[in-house]
Amino acid sequence: MPTLTKTEMLQNAAGRMVPNRVNGRSQTPYLGVGKYRPSGRKAAPPISIIADYPANGDKRVADLETALRKCGLRDGMVLSSHHHLRDGDRVALMALEAASRIGVKDLMWFPSASFPSQQGAIELMEAGVIDHIEGSMNGPLGDYCTQGKMRGMGVLRSHGGRWQAIQDGEVHIDIAVIAAPTADPFGNCDGSHGKSACGSLGFALADSIYADHVIVVTDNLVPFPCIPWQIQGNNVDCVVEVDAIGDPTKIVSGTTQITRSPDRLRIAEFVAFFLRDAGIMRNGFSFQAGAGGIALAFVSYLKRMMRESGIRAHFVRGGSTKYLVELLEEGLTDCILDGQTFDLDGVRSIANNPRHVATSPFTSYNYHGKGNFASMVDAVVLGATEVDVDFNANVVTHSDGRLLHGIGGWQNCLAAGCTILAVPSFRDRIPVIVDEVTTLCGPGELIDVIATERGIAINPRRQDLIDAVRNSKLPIRPLREIKDEVERICGGKPARPTHTDRPVAVVKWVDGTVLDTIWQIDDLADRMT
Repeated sequence: MPTLTKTEMLQNAAGRMVPNRVNGRSQTPYLGVGKYRPSGRKAAPPISIIADYPANGDKRVADLETALRKCGLRDGMVLSSHHHLRDGDRVALMALEAASRIGVKDLMWFPSASFPSQQGAIELMEAGVIDHIEGSMNGPLGDYCTQGKMRGMGVLRSHGGRWQAIQDGEVHIDIAVIAAPTADPFGNCDGSHGKSACGSLGFALADSIYADHVIVVTDNLVPFPCIPWQIQGNNVDCVVEVDAIGDPTKIVSGTTQITRSPDRLRIAEFVAFFLRDAGIMRNGFSFQAGAGGIALAFVSYLKRMMRESGIRAHFVRGGSTKYLVELLEEGLTDCILDGQTFDLDGVRSIANNPRHVATSPFTSYNYHGKGNFASMVDAVVLGATEVDVDFNANVVTHSDGRLLHGIGGWQNCLAAGCTILAVPSFRDRIPVIVDEVTTLCGPGELIDVIATERGIAINPRRQDLIDAVRNSKLPIRPLREIKDEVERICGGKPARPTHTDRPVAVVKWVDGTVLDTIWQIDDLADRMT
């Protein structure tokens, strides 16, 4: 068990207590939406010279261990990886286990996200190879963190926040390990072809640009030049061939399905009707929706309404699924701007259709840039684990305080013209609408609509939306009224989690300031209730 240390806590502009230092670095508490204005210049890797690399362009080495040694791996370094291969990824653990064999300690693992298939990292944390994780922690790794077993503190960032942290120098990557479905010996990489094709490699782009050293791992080596390429070999130090970079059955979700739940289908239909009745669904509009069951059903309903009304979208934002691909192929949208690919139809489309465009968190989500795509989207449909009466939302912890999910692009999407959270009013008899969210991930001033099976609540700040649907037949209701109804059904409010006074992780806002704290769960108290 790590040694507990006292951390000075400060109150931020959201009223949340947050640590003034995280993993030895001073922090800026959240100041409010748009209030923090950074200064300085972007970070940069050290200068390299071609004399240190093979003149014939062949950067292949025997294995990952050799590559890590060649890149100078030592104690305390930052090792990064990406998650386009999702729960099928094998490369991140492969690299961490190679680091363990080399004998290094106290690494910071900096994945764009981690998944249950990577729970082997827990053994490496217990052995001292990994000190802590700064990146989304889904499932067992998040639960391990909230039990207080990780030595350092976890840091949760959005996809855009991760790019911001790298470019601003908040996190300096010593060695980036990039899993590439296709690569050439020089290090050019593509994610849309090969037996392990996953679509875009946008989440690894910042790592390739800003890291001191870059290692590419591939199971599909092709002759130079790899065309197309998403990662430039000029930024790559070593290329490693392996039998498999991931499990193809888990890299993409071939079983992504529209929800069959009547309540959730009702929510999806409400959201589609809301876009129509509010005048958002019109020629040339744009939208984004995820790959969850409600979001997929929403896209299906919206597609039918668009076809019946003769309406075309100018662009749609992905995570792409077959439902977005159908919009493109049926001429209902001009293009898909795709951050990651969620199913086989999306992988096929991004490989073959020039109007299905791979994007990165820099273009889509980075807050410290000269604009991004997120703010140009007319409407976005998202989920949440909790929402509260002030329209604040939580996506990382459950009502018991356990950290089980990552932020992804969720925070960044709040910049859309209309942000809609499509959520069931309760899960497992536990109300989703609460007095105050367990963990604050999104400020209520940026969340416009809460759609549940019991009605739709519009943020009072959005009088324009309230006026737009005044004559709609949709069940528009105050959020508190829906909350009270659900509590009567469920037998009361959900119990507040019990925790110690030790912070185990923080949630960053899109600008790098600290929005909230995740606390160590008090297991003894849990057992006694």
